Amino acid sequence: MELALTPLEFARRSRRLYPQREAVVDRDLRLTYEQFFDRCDRWSSALRHMGVAKGDRVAYIAPNTHAQLESFYAVPQLGAVLVPINYRLTAEDFVYIVDHSGAKVLCVHSDQLDVVDTVRDRMPGVERFVALEGARQGWEDYETLVASASPEFTYPDISETDLLTINYTSGTTADPKGVMITHRNAYMNSVGTLLHLRIELGQRYLWTLPMFHANGWTYTWTVTAAGGTHVCLPAMDPKRVFELIRAERVSWLCAAPTVLIMLSNAPEEVRGEVPPGVHVVTAGASPAAETIERLEDDFGWTVTHVYGLTETAPFITVCEPRPEHRGLSVRERGVLKARQGVELITSGELRVVDEKGHEVPWDGTTVGQIAVRGNVVMKGYYNDPEATENAMGDGWFRTGDAAVTHPDGYVEIQDRIKDVIISGGENISSVEVEGVLLRHPAVLEAAIVGVPHERWGETPRAFVVLRQDTSVTEAQIIAFAREHLAHFKAPTQVEFVDRLPKTATGKIQKFVLRGGALAVSRQ
Repeated sequence: MELALTPLEFARRSRRLYPQREAVVDRDLRLTYEQFFDRCDRWSSALRHMGVAKGDRVAYIAPNTHAQLESFYAVPQLGAVLVPINYRLTAEDFVYIVDHSGAKVLCVHSDQLDVVDTVRDRMPGVERFVALEGARQGWEDYETLVASASPEFTYPDISETDLLTINYTSGTTADPKGVMITHRNAYMNSVGTLLHLRIELGQRYLWTLPMFHANGWTYTWTVTAAGGTHVCLPAMDPKRVFELIRAERVSWLCAAPTVLIMLSNAPEEVRGEVPPGVHVVTAGASPAAETIERLEDDFGWTVTHVYGLTETAPFITVCEPRPEHRGLSVRERGVLKARQGVELITSGELRVVDEKGHEVPWDGTTVGQIAVRGNVVMKGYYNDPEATENAMGDGWFRTGDAAVTHPDGYVEIQDRIKDVIISGGENISSVEVEGVLLRHPAVLEAAIVGVPHERWGETPRAFVVLRQDTSVTEAQIIAFAREHLAHFKAPTQVEFVDRLPKTATGKIQKFVLRGGALAVSRQ
């Protein structure tokens, strides 16, 4: 009899082989695999008694805690569909996602109880409201429900094409879209991750990445598959990150480049002694070579750049190391590692294509759009056939990322298609310009957007966050850029800001910057 390809198989295997190994650390709580999965079973049983059946949706608004991690097993093993919601969204976003997904049960962390209470009367489809911590009047207590439930329940038949999760994208110009991820999607991403990023039995993973974001890049299941330990971190704090790396002997973590900038530039009194040997997986935006160099050269960590989207479960490329890279300098390796890389063995087929769908030459200069098809591509957008047809109607999912393919097959993103700056008929990659600015000793963060120009059509404008106790002028930044770039690529305007607007997953919101830049340019 064939078994469905589902990440629930990782749970079955690990609880059988590693019952006494430490599975979860969450502040003072420590759980073995036997204890962790007993809790998951009890929560599944409790949900079943609440009337949750196969195909029903259970939504969560929570940071990285053991209760949030338990949802990735307890909900799908009922055949139900998990809806992990970005806890940093607004009350209006919560209402939209809960209503659109048709969630029957809503589980909320104590930090979000107040905001949910203001809109509960606008969530008529929710039958049960559960507080994961800090239960009060009108809320059922998660720990009480888990403790009082039996670990016995009936496992339904699950197909690998069944929905596992619905993950909502950040809506910047329209309502969020619900990405339908199947059991097969998640299983294949986890297997590919284990093949290329070889977390070993007993190694310890620190949750610096939000679990709600593309299911924690499927590390919610991947760490379990390896028999590793999940070290929970409810709030991102650099000092706490370094403390946990030391105290919990952390071997792995995932983070967006903005988080890596935060860690690599933490002052000595914050970071303390930095243990070497940590494996870092980064994605979400193109990391600067400068950041990679700092982490590898100064900290002794190993950085691997991957690329993907929520719609692709999420990994579709990995910047795999090759033997010929070993002889390169730290700076040369940093440049290579900033590329998106090559297909994972399990992800499917990736091409960079022109407007007619033809693959562009592998010359490192011809720009096209990344298109993918295969094992990790979503089932579609939930209750949105039109958006599904627009994104993948011909069987290829168009990512919206402009890229080139180098002669060695490595893909390198130049920009989001909507962010490419066209100046005097020449394409300017904001990613390339940002990478140069980040090499300036005074620059901590940088973002480039295009603004109107009477002669050239568009021109680059830089938004720069300076390092503490540094000083530099607009003219000096522009001169530095012109030293290292073709002159037409250098920014013609620089605005110094205290911080850059970002999404909850660390991506810079260029539409916000672009709006502000246009307002300034028209004054």
